[in-house]
Amino acid sequence: MQIQAILENIVSDNVLHSKWLNTLSYMENAGAKKISASEHKEQVNLIILKHAAEEHRHAYYLKKQLDKLDGNLCKTYTNDELLTPNHTKFYLNALDVSVCRYLKQEFDLTGYELKFAAYLFVTYAIEVRADELYPVYQDVLTKAGSKVNVKSIILEEEGHLEEMINQLQTFSADWEKHADIVVKIEQHMFADWIQNLGKQVS
Repeated sequence: MQIQAILENIVSDNVLHSKWLNTLSYMENAGAKKISASEHKEQVNLIILKHAAEEHRHAYYLKKQLDKLDGNLCKTYTNDELLTPNHTKFYLNALDVSVCRYLKQEFDLTGYELKFAAYLFVTYAIEVRADELYPVYQDVLTKAGSKVNVKSIILEEEGHLEEMINQLQTFSADWEKHADIVVKIEQHMFADWIQNLGKQVS
């Protein structure tokens, strides 16, 4: 099932839609925590702080959107209030582990240097995904006449992608070659996640 068809099924059902918003909120929150975990104890630049703050705000914004559906649903991030909870909860960590393994092999990095490189490439792949997923979701919301809106997130995610590209250009002259491999790793994981999501909502 295509992502648009899956999202149409989700948006047409308030309970599924609430769980979907909550799932996105969980993933944004997990991303913010992952960014913070990659920080150096002292050498923290403005972009990292900005990214962590904005991902946390996205998590909050998506959670607040639940009020437009049914404020009594999805108060927490427990499994019964998420879609494909097991895949969702391990998604970012599994991606991080795979990317760390690849970067360690390619650049012989350890410690903070490995954490920071993983932050750059994992965040890039996630921003590429967000730039594809959120506009499709917004189109489905608009067509359904939903009160839910993610336009502000779309604009910020586009800005994040540009910032990640700038940082990656500084990190490595042939960053695109490595970024393409990382994106392929993410695509494989996303395909698995979407397949499970499709089974749950069909």
